[in-house]
Amino acid sequence: MAQQANIAAQTAFGEAVVSGNLDALDEIVASHSVDHDPAPGQGPGPEGYKGMFGELREAFPDLNVQVEHLLATDDELAFAYVISGTHLGPLMGRPATGRKVSYRGMQISRFDSDGKLVERWGSSDELGMLRQLGLAAL
Repeated sequence: MAQQANIAAQTAFGEAVVSGNLDALDEIVASHSVDHDPAPGQGPGPEGYKGMFGELREAFPDLNVQVEHLLATDDELAFAYVISGTHLGPLMGRPATGRKVSYRGMQISRFDSDGKLVERWGSSDELGMLRQLGLAAL
């Protein structure tokens, strides 16, 4: 049963990010949650995720996250995903390019007995994204 609860929590996390309802992360992420691979300037807990995804959604208002593969244990999920969107807002101090991006990532999430995210490890192809936007040399 824990696997299904964790999958539901991770699904709700993704839906909050895609919809822009980032306040929903308060119910999904533990206050003491640790991101072992945070974005630059990302703070701890739900507020850190809200800030980071808020900036990403500002840059990509049509942001979408598509999970392509998922493995679950009683307290952890590992999944591969594709992030896509159109660069219509500022990103890392750079103006919008209007270009579309699609890039891959992987993540491992650990949940506590209450089904809240307590740890995250992950990586996405941010260099690939920057190259697609023309913001990094090939």
